[in-house]
Amino acid sequence: MELEARVAALEARLAALEAAERESPDRPRLAEGDFWALNGFKAQLADAGAGDGGVLFTGAVRLPTGEWYEWQHGALAAPLFADGPDGDWSDAAESLAALGHPVRLRLLREILGGRRTAAELTELEGLGTTGQIYHHLRQLTGAGWLHTTSRGRYEVPGTRVVPLLVALTAARP
Repeated sequence: MELEARVAALEARLAALEAAERESPDRPRLAEGDFWALNGFKAQLADAGAGDGGVLFTGAVRLPTGEWYEWQHGALAAPLFADGPDGDWSDAAESLAALGHPVRLRLLREILGGRRTAAELTELEGLGTTGQIYHHLRQLTGAGWLHTTSRGRYEVPGTRVVPLLVALTAARP
């Protein structure tokens, strides 16, 4: 009984330390009003004569596993609204739908965090049966959010890490 109380006390202290770390004013933050990326992109659009504007997303991310990813992508606005392949937004439906399930989002988070094998993923609580987990993994793989590196081992492709985090950031209120 004494051991259980000590473990509970340690867990409470750890939770308090983690909460303090998240709220620490010393933690680096991006300036709210600093539009350096936007201003640079607008200058490039002006130089290219793209009066209708465009969109840009970019990121540099170190995963909990230590892997580092850098990515940027820009698109002109006019083709996104025009008739033709770039203006057909329906081709994004499968990719977006794959992200539209809480279990799939949890699987992606766990895989980015280092749990890469199907065996590790099926051990997690709250994700459903093994068959359901494999169904979700197939959906994510089919939509390009995952690929298999060997039998039963999954990874988020490097070119999808920052776009995934951008989509998650954009979806938050």
